[in-house]
Amino acid sequence: MDQATAWTRVRGNLRLSAGQRLFDQWLKPIVLIPGEDADTVRLGLPSAFMTNWVKNHYADRLVMEFRSQLPGIRTVSIETVDARATRELAADAVAVPAAAPVAPSAQAGAGERPRFDSRFTFDRFVVDTSNRVAFNAARGLAEPGKPRFSPLYLHSTTGQGKTHLMHAIGHAFLDACPDATAIYMPAERFMFEFVRAVREKDTFSFKARLRGVDLLMIDDLQFIAGKESTQEEFFHTVDEFMREGKRLVIAADRSPLALEGIEARLASRLGSGLAADIKPAELGLRRTILDRKLEDMPGAVVPGAVLDLLATRISSSVRELEGALNRLVAYAQLNNAEAVTIEFAESVLGEALRGGQRRITIDEIQKAVSSHFDVKQLDLVSQRRAVAIARPRQIAMYLAKRLTTRSLPEIGRKFGNRDHSTVIHAVRRIEELRGTDSEIDGAVRSLMRQLEA
Repeated sequence: MDQATAWTRVRGNLRLSAGQRLFDQWLKPIVLIPGEDADTVRLGLPSAFMTNWVKNHYADRLVMEFRSQLPGIRTVSIETVDARATRELAADAVAVPAAAPVAPSAQAGAGERPRFDSRFTFDRFVVDTSNRVAFNAARGLAEPGKPRFSPLYLHSTTGQGKTHLMHAIGHAFLDACPDATAIYMPAERFMFEFVRAVREKDTFSFKARLRGVDLLMIDDLQFIAGKESTQEEFFHTVDEFMREGKRLVIAADRSPLALEGIEARLASRLGSGLAADIKPAELGLRRTILDRKLEDMPGAVVPGAVLDLLATRISSSVRELEGALNRLVAYAQLNNAEAVTIEFAESVLGEALRGGQRRITIDEIQKAVSSHFDVKQLDLVSQRRAVAIARPRQIAMYLAKRLTTRSLPEIGRKFGNRDHSTVIHAVRRIEELRGTDSEIDGAVRSLMRQLEA
């Protein structure tokens, strides 16, 4: 595969993950600059301001995306080129053959096979109690034959897997029914195309294209809140799909009746099918997701203790969690780091780890550890050195370093005025034991789950 073909695929992935508005504003203007070095990709933007923004927000992601297409890529250079050169490169790129790009919306017309993201399939979706109902409902809707329910309404906070399930439905349904047609699009795109159809006085074609498919999926419904004419058209689209018993999937950030700025009759229609929520991923699920994600990164080695750190600290969004792992691996590769340590992870991810951290106190940690090991809390801060006391004390210090923002001297003072070097020794010792002693590792995992809850 050459760089031009890889860039076509990378653009498709970025468009899908970033959303149409952000993509159009910041990522769409990027052009591929031809180069002689096979291990270096050069990307150009028409202004220094845009170049700096993309560097700050997408440099690591671009490296990971290109490496997923061309493993030999080592560097992605983001440069400022003049506007004329940008236009010329963009014009040249039109002639480049697109090898199965991932489109922002998977659409099927006559003779066209919809393109859904190959990463988002049912077998790549990690299931537990927080998302099992939504997963089973999505898989059921994708089965051939008359659907048992429609519409399927998926709702959750951002980054919990709604879009993944919608693409998985598309893959499974079209595999089972190769002659079927499908459309996936964000609600914002629905609104844009509808408004354009009204302006061009061609609403018939718009309605025929959407209502003529066998499977329609609309993501991020909350974006049409307050848009009366768009909601009117969407209501009639929903009504027709329900009347004909066809498959309809809607996703939003809250339940139908909790949507603000959405007409009551539309909310009622959406709630008449099956509404399935996806709750925020718990610690165990987040850890499993990281393991699964790491399997898709050939050559990447991240110790279990570092994965535990990410799973514990980043709890608001699965997408954010996966992004943190992508960034960590990219930085390790770009810096030729021999080992991804906890200190390296904290230096790279910084605010991402601190932002998701619950306010856990050292006192809470000491109480949990003393209860788990059946020792007195006073023993943890005493000068006793018996192994039955010293090991729980080291674990408590380790957890204090990992789960709080306290400095090493502060932690030492909380454990009987010990020196910060004692805390460092305790942290390193427990890290070593977690790799060799399953009982210690299990105790630490159990205490982390307990403290986070």
